[in-house]
Amino acid sequence: MEPFIVSARKYRPQTFKDVVGQQSITNTLQNAIDQNHLAQALLFCGPRGVGKTTCARILAKQINSDGTEQENEDFAFNIFELDAASNNSVDDIRNLIDQVRIPPQVGKYKVYIIDEVHMLSQSAFNAFLKTLEEPPKHAIFILATTEKHKIIPTILSRCQIFDFKRITVKDAAEYLKYIAENQGINAEDDALHIIAQKADGAMRDALSIFDRVVSFSGSELTRKAVTENLNVLDYDTYFEATDLILEHNIPNLLLLFNKTLSLGFDGHHFISGLASHFRDLMVCQHPDTIILLEVGEAAQQLYRDQSKKTSPSFLLQGLDIANDCDLKYKTSKNQRLLVELTLMKLASINFDGEKKNPESVALQNKTIDFIAPSAFYKQVPKVPVKISETKPAISNEVATEQVEVNAPQDKVSPKPVETTTEVKITSKTAQIEQKQVPLETKEPEQLPQENAPTQEAPAEAKQVTINRPTKRVSGLSISSLNAKKQHELNKIEVVIDENNLPKDAFTEEELRKHWADFIEIIDKKGQKILASNLHSDIPKLKENFAIHLELPNGTMKKEIEREQFELMEYLRAKLNNHFVHLEITVNETTVTKFAFTPEEKYEKLREKNPVIDLLRTEFDLYL
Repeated sequence: MEPFIVSARKYRPQTFKDVVGQQSITNTLQNAIDQNHLAQALLFCGPRGVGKTTCARILAKQINSDGTEQENEDFAFNIFELDAASNNSVDDIRNLIDQVRIPPQVGKYKVYIIDEVHMLSQSAFNAFLKTLEEPPKHAIFILATTEKHKIIPTILSRCQIFDFKRITVKDAAEYLKYIAENQGINAEDDALHIIAQKADGAMRDALSIFDRVVSFSGSELTRKAVTENLNVLDYDTYFEATDLILEHNIPNLLLLFNKTLSLGFDGHHFISGLASHFRDLMVCQHPDTIILLEVGEAAQQLYRDQSKKTSPSFLLQGLDIANDCDLKYKTSKNQRLLVELTLMKLASINFDGEKKNPESVALQNKTIDFIAPSAFYKQVPKVPVKISETKPAISNEVATEQVEVNAPQDKVSPKPVETTTEVKITSKTAQIEQKQVPLETKEPEQLPQENAPTQEAPAEAKQVTINRPTKRVSGLSISSLNAKKQHELNKIEVVIDENNLPKDAFTEEELRKHWADFIEIIDKKGQKILASNLHSDIPKLKENFAIHLELPNGTMKKEIEREQFELMEYLRAKLNNHFVHLEITVNETTVTKFAFTPEEKYEKLREKNPVIDLLRTEFDLYL
């Protein structure tokens, strides 16, 4: 009985053409050999099992081949492999340097392959520098490592670096298919894709998994056998789970999750796989991204069929919910409950991505909140009440009046009145004229005579507090439509006569004085940022009462423009000029220079007070 040779050794590539997934590197090395442009030191770096040592051996063999050697010649006398993990001392490197001086007995080059070179000590690296930079003409060094960042820069600068990439699932599956055909094994494409995905870009791991699965299943390699042997959750589970989510079938979905747990899988594995399944469904929805789906042809058709049942909004929200569960899983106290809650949330999403819960139903009958205008002003007779009138805000926009009547309902005689208020600004203060126009409405039932007022109080003695109640009205009711119509009738018309507004002249000194006073006021109020921004430049008076500021950046401009109302009101009142306005420009080249060193501080002090220089010379002071 012949001893068994694992596939990773049996099918190790013997030429550059046999290397899987590293075509750019193998082409570069082959051209360097053909054109005699090979460097004296090469560094092969990349993840495990991608062909670093294999390419080093193929390179060492090819540079010594001249066409006259035997077919099975491996030039073992010229190839020296050193494991830096166990030979990492200075003495090991010195012994290597002594051997480098001896020319090869057979062939043209002596090749030194140092594997896991990042394990060398700092002193060993330093001892290796000179020989690596200027080796004998017959010596070539090939360094291999999986952790390039641990190699010192002086070594990296002396080597020609080749970065090996991970082998794609497609390339690994095709190579596994080639090996299965050579061994007479009938393998399903989906089974080989699962093995390639489990290998995570390492061909050596893929071949090891392949050997293990073949030992389990024999000459028939099926997807079911692979998933059982590798303890991989089959994607049929995720197809079934997604169908239950789309059907909003929460009970069966929880039962499926319980069945998955009974097979030995944990909840984290299940939810992360479900998120990956949503991602695969999303890339299937566009023909340009379907190449990102790394599965077999049969599985691709299943993904296409199920992706047609879903919408992008559903998949995006499902990914967000599943990813949130993935992040919280390790810190959760009740991990099973967290996954079950996530599954219930996923099953509560509608096809269009909207959550299916009572909140969405409640939003269908929306209500609109607004202050309904009162149609009747109710007067309370013979009740002395103070009238508190606030000064209306003067603006160019139309303002509305808000009132509320607080009066006993059983002792009032309602009189429907329509109120129209006209505001005319003829001086600094607004004069408000109020007219009352009776409305043509149906008179309510008369109150008993004993409750009715016998004598109407004069206008001067009648003091009424009028407020307007807040009422919640449906946006589609008839009363709300009447309320809106009445609201339109109770608008205040504002007419501004700009000719009578104050327009006194003022000087730039007065402007700067009031400007500084305003900065001091807001600084005491706690508005430090606004005070600092206003203090960054001295205001300048321009034509048409324009106040010009020059700021170093746009952020300061936006801050001042957002808060300029209070500033303008203050300046207009102090300067008695309603036409004062602000103009701000941004000049990024304007940068205030601050003194930080003692010499600069001293120069600033001397500019303000030259006597300080005399003080320093008289007392022989120094900085």
